[in-house]
Amino acid sequence: MSSTTSTPRRVAVAGASGRMGHMLIEAILARGDCVLAGALDLAGSPAVGQDAAAFLGRSSGVAITADLRAGLQNADVLIDFTRPEGTLAHVALCAELGVQLVIGTTGFSDAQKATIEAAARQVAIVLAPNMSVGVNVTLKLLQMAAQALATGYDIEIIEAHHKHKVDAPSGTALKMGEVIAEAQGTQLADRAVYERYGHTGERKEGSIGFATVRGGDIVGDHTVLFAGTGERVEISHKSSSRAGYAQGSLRAVGFLAGQRNGLFDMFDVLNLR
Repeated sequence: MSSTTSTPRRVAVAGASGRMGHMLIEAILARGDCVLAGALDLAGSPAVGQDAAAFLGRSSGVAITADLRAGLQNADVLIDFTRPEGTLAHVALCAELGVQLVIGTTGFSDAQKATIEAAARQVAIVLAPNMSVGVNVTLKLLQMAAQALATGYDIEIIEAHHKHKVDAPSGTALKMGEVIAEAQGTQLADRAVYERYGHTGERKEGSIGFATVRGGDIVGDHTVLFAGTGERVEISHKSSSRAGYAQGSLRAVGFLAGQRNGLFDMFDVLNLR
């Protein structure tokens, strides 16, 4: 956590009863430089009213609530790994209240991203499709590889996630494609191929292909293949738990302690520019 603040950062967690919410709450409670200040969940969730740390068999003194304003009233920053519509509602209230945000939600439309950018003029926000430190180092490696392998190599991105994930390709896979395209002076939208079926013809030169796997409890696997003549380079990242996402999120919380407003990503947090 950043040393720019001597008092613990007060952190609220959205989706507090979900898998990622549990991981975040456990990580926050294990640290001395931040405290759990709020826990949000949907109205009607059986977890509403329960202590946020009940799943750990302990008490945090923070009850899970569906009242956004009540859940954010004591918070410096909200960590949000939910769904786009829910996140946008949180963003609006956080901008009003002056609460910073760490957003790991994926699947935003361009219009929704623009709404977040507008809110960042009022409060500081870290927005990243993957908060893992390892994934973001992988993105930096992909940037370097894409520049060196700009000609003569076909690029394919393969990702795998658990059967409950609702968007595809993953936000991380899309970010990988964006980083590669940008490193080569192009736009992903002009190169991406998301589906192949039937008689597709030969591979279009310069395209970036995506393949999606969904099954079981896979936390998240990503591989980028640079396939050339006589060789191929594969850069992979595999997650075995969500702990890496939680720890990266808390690094982002610390980074925001020194920011008044603005939209940032994990390259900013990790000084990978």
